[in-house]
Amino acid sequence: MTSKSLRGICSMATRQLLTELGASFSEHSGMVIDIVAVGGVDAARRVQAGEQFDVVVLAADALDGLIAAGHLRADGQRALVDSAVAIAVPAGTPPPDIGSEEALRRSLLTANRIGYSTGPSGTALLRLFERWGLAETLAGRLLQARPGVPVGSLLATSQVDIGFQQLSELQGLDGIHVLGGMPPGLEIVTRFVGAVGSASTQVDAAQELLDFMAAPAHTALKLRHGMTAPTH
Repeated sequence: MTSKSLRGICSMATRQLLTELGASFSEHSGMVIDIVAVGGVDAARRVQAGEQFDVVVLAADALDGLIAAGHLRADGQRALVDSAVAIAVPAGTPPPDIGSEEALRRSLLTANRIGYSTGPSGTALLRLFERWGLAETLAGRLLQARPGVPVGSLLATSQVDIGFQQLSELQGLDGIHVLGGMPPGLEIVTRFVGAVGSASTQVDAAQELLDFMAAPAHTALKLRHGMTAPTH
């Protein structure tokens, strides 16, 4: 048994999952696992600023940038989960039709306020609006949640009529009703990947933690948290 500890950082989408996985790893390894969860933009900024972490779990694109900049080790990366965007409305609100691309488009045109998140899922949503030719039409109705603030909180307080965020961040929140995922053909899926910090002094232990988190044995747990194990 050892009293050593590993320090990590992740975005809010994987917070609950990694907390549970970290606790399980701690039970069998004896190591203290401390993973701080913040908005993905803030997490990347802290790593870029040189803050030391043994393990970093972020969206694949963000992680690639940190590896290219030398902040994370390129070897030993582990794809941990795929996380899909879902759509929600305030609890008690008549559910709009989101069953098809055209139905979702119509529903957004009748919405007064639309909530969305920072990071890759929010960027993908804005690209969709551009593809529809609605970027300017919807611009004045958009409210972006601050990094680390769930879109669900905007819904629960009726700041927005409809909101988009990863299912893992929406499920289980009070005051909202999750309608489901994006319509067929419009799915927005973010892959979260883990890597070892370049300045880590416990590379082997950090890699062991990532291997544990990526193990097939945790597939059901990932599903319970609204995500899926990567298939490729």
